Amino acid sequence: MSTGDQAGPEVDDAVRTLLLLMPRMVGRVKRIKIPEELQSLSLAPRHLSLLAYLLFDGPMSVNELAARLEVAPTTVSLMVGELSRKGVLERQEDPADRRRRIVGIADAHRASIDGWLGRGAVAWRKALAPLTGAERKLFIDTLTAYEEGLGLAEG
Repeated sequence: MSTGDQAGPEVDDAVRTLLLLMPRMVGRVKRIKIPEELQSLSLAPRHLSLLAYLLFDGPMSVNELAARLEVAPTTVSLMVGELSRKGVLERQEDPADRRRRIVGIADAHRASIDGWLGRGAVAWRKALAPLTGAERKLFIDTLTAYEEGLGLAEG
């Protein structure tokens, strides 16, 4: 591998490495076993993002979830309704504003969701911990640009 400078590989070498690495990463992520009690729920990637926010950031309103997921509140409301009916999520009255409902993971499913999604968090923490804040931002910005580039390529 040729290096363009002391800091890392040339762009084409980095692209080649990442094109080989990404399918392995996706394959490993897909092999993470969904907890048995959640397998029948037909969870989609959008559900995983919603569950991850609730797991790591705690209960929040539908509007807060919508802002974080960058989707319409009605979309989140439909997902919350679906997962609430299946007993995965619970809606509670907001003690600060009784008109608002706060959504959280049901206690009965918290441990299994934590064990499932927590593995990815541990791996990311290990990968990101040695980096500086600026390096982490660059990494996140790069992955975001890659994802956006894939979207543009789709049409």
